[in-house]
Amino acid sequence: MVSKLDLYHLFYTVGKNKSFSKAAKELYMSQPAISQSIAQLEKELATRLFNRLSKGVTLTDEGNLLFEYVSSALQFIQAGEEKLLEFKNLMIGEFKIGVSDTISRYFLLPYLETFHNRYPNLKFKIVNGTTWEIIAALKAGEVNIAICNLPIDDKSLEVKPLLEIQDTFVYGEKYRKVFSKPMKLEELVKFPLILLDNSNSRRYVEEFFLTKGIKIRPEFELGSHELLLEFAKINLGVACVTKEFSEQFLKKGLLHEVILKEPIPKRSIGICYIKNVPLNRAAERFVDIIEKNIRNFF
Repeated sequence: MVSKLDLYHLFYTVGKNKSFSKAAKELYMSQPAISQSIAQLEKELATRLFNRLSKGVTLTDEGNLLFEYVSSALQFIQAGEEKLLEFKNLMIGEFKIGVSDTISRYFLLPYLETFHNRYPNLKFKIVNGTTWEIIAALKAGEVNIAICNLPIDDKSLEVKPLLEIQDTFVYGEKYRKVFSKPMKLEELVKFPLILLDNSNSRRYVEEFFLTKGIKIRPEFELGSHELLLEFAKINLGVACVTKEFSEQFLKKGLLHEVILKEPIPKRSIGICYIKNVPLNRAAERFVDIIEKNIRNFF
């Protein structure tokens, strides 16, 4: 007889894969057995959990709600098992970090180096994505922690700000005379603007401008912070960047900062993890390293 916990594990695997056949393959079960078990769970809950489609399945609204709780519960169980293993083996462990390419390159690398040198037996895996992609991965149990651009407003997450950063606009030699004096926001948006394509940092800047009654319409929308800097350097426009991650270009005089009469308020980079789900020892040690050394970052 299939236990209730087994049914929830089957439900989670189908929801994660959006397919009965893929779930069956992952669990080494037959597809009819998977279908029958899901039907049993739906009967017990008196709720339809999946929409059956010709090319897989999707979660219903009720299914999505249950999936979030089941995902957290299974992650909690896994964390407990890992705690027992770590207790037996002391410093053996593994964890997964969700982080964007930009934060990886400009913020995370020194801490990864310190962590690896101090705990060579503890393993880590990096999962890259946008803020929203890595938060989704965190809530699905695919990573242990997410290091991302704040603010994040999600009551299911524990959010710890780590480092204040400043959004700013930069330009190349072509615009040097134009930006020789402090610039009003409404004047700035008349120039060709270069922004990230889809990011939490872009949303933060756009929302700030909207509070001033100004809508940003970028000329270029790019997929990486490095491209923002390079496009601005060859005078294709004025790029919105993170000042702390652009210091190399600014110090060398390759780019120059727009002095705004009304600067964009600072925001933060932070660590996120699921509330009430304890971090495994490897993740705890990594977070400790960051928190103890963050004051010396810049």
